[in-house]
Amino acid sequence: MERTDPAPAPAGQRVLDRMSMLIALLVDRPVSLYAAAVLRIGYGLLYLVFLLREFPHRDEIWGPGSPWTPALARQLFDQTEWFSVLTLSDSRAYFETCYAAAVVTSALFMLGWRTRAVSVLFAVVVASFHARAVFMTDGGDNLFLLMAVYLVFTACGRRWSLDARRKAGAAVDGDRHRRRFREFRDTASTVLHNCGMFVIAAQVCFLYGCAGLYKVQGGSWGNGTALHYVLNLDLFRPWPALSLLLDEHPVAVAIAGYLTVLLQVAFPFVLFGRLKYPVLLMLVSLHLGIAVLLGLPVFSGVMIVADAVFLPDRFYRSLGSLWPKTFPPGGSWTTRLRFRRESALVPNQPGPAG
Repeated sequence: MERTDPAPAPAGQRVLDRMSMLIALLVDRPVSLYAAAVLRIGYGLLYLVFLLREFPHRDEIWGPGSPWTPALARQLFDQTEWFSVLTLSDSRAYFETCYAAAVVTSALFMLGWRTRAVSVLFAVVVASFHARAVFMTDGGDNLFLLMAVYLVFTACGRRWSLDARRKAGAAVDGDRHRRRFREFRDTASTVLHNCGMFVIAAQVCFLYGCAGLYKVQGGSWGNGTALHYVLNLDLFRPWPALSLLLDEHPVAVAIAGYLTVLLQVAFPFVLFGRLKYPVLLMLVSLHLGIAVLLGLPVFSGVMIVADAVFLPDRFYRSLGSLWPKTFPPGGSWTTRLRFRRESALVPNQPGPAG
C-alpha cells in the first residue's frame, strides 16, 4: 500500500494560522524588554547630557533672549500646529523652571522611576525643546522626537530600572477582582509594548533604507567622491587636520562611501540572520566616525541607541551577568554597607583560653 502525503491546507486556513501566530506574538509576552530598557537609558542619558552641555547657552537657544523669540515661535506654531510648553510664558523664571524640570525628567526617565508617567513627560520635554528651536535641529533631533513618542507605548521600565526593583519586592495581592484587572492591564501593556517595539524597529529600517536609496540617486555617491566633499566642508569639520589626513587617501575614502551605501541599503534585508551582527558593528563604527569627523555627536548617539533595538535579550542578559553585582540578592548595597559599619564597631571577642 502506497503512502500518500497529506493534502495541503487550504489557503484560507493558512491565512488564519498566520493571523493566530501574529496575535499570539503580540499578546503572549512582551518582546525585547532589555532592548527597550537600553533605549530608555540611552535616550534619557543622551538628552540629560545634551541639556547640561547647553546649559550656558540655554537662553540664546530656547529662552526669552533667543533671536527666535517666543512670539515668533508662536506665529510659526499657528501655521505648523506645533506646540511647546516653553512658549506659554515669556517670563525668565518660567523658562528656568521648565529647564530644571526637563533636566529632572530626563534623569528620572533614565533611571526608570514611575516610567509610565515620566515617559509621557519626557516626550513632552523633547517635543517642546525641539519645536522651540526648530531651525537649530538636525536629523538626530527628528529621530529623537519620534523615539521619545514611541517609548511612551512600551514597557521600557520593566528591566534595569527603579520600577523593576520596587516591583520585585512588592507583595502579590490575592483579591480576585484586582487579579483580573491586573491580568487585563498586563495584556494591554504587552500589546502596546510589542506594537511600539515593532514600530521602532520599522522606523530604523525605513530610515536606513531610505537614506541608502537616496544616496544611490546621487552622482557623487556613485563615483565615490561624496565623502571627499564631506571632509572638506568647513561647517562640519571640527578636526581639520584629521579630515585632511583622511582625504589624502582617495581610494579608501571612495571604498568607505560605497560601503556606507551598501550597509544602509542592505540593512533591512539582513535582520533575520546572523549577518546583522557584523552589519550593526559596522554601522556603529560609521556613526562614531560621523560624531568625530563631522561634529554631530547627538545625531550619532541617537542612531547608535536606535540600533540597540535589534540585539536580542539574551545578549543583554549576558552583559548583565558580566556586570558587577551592585545589588546582590541577599540585600541592597545600603543594607550591606550598614552591616559592615556596625560590624566594625563591635570589638573582637576573645577566643577560648588555650
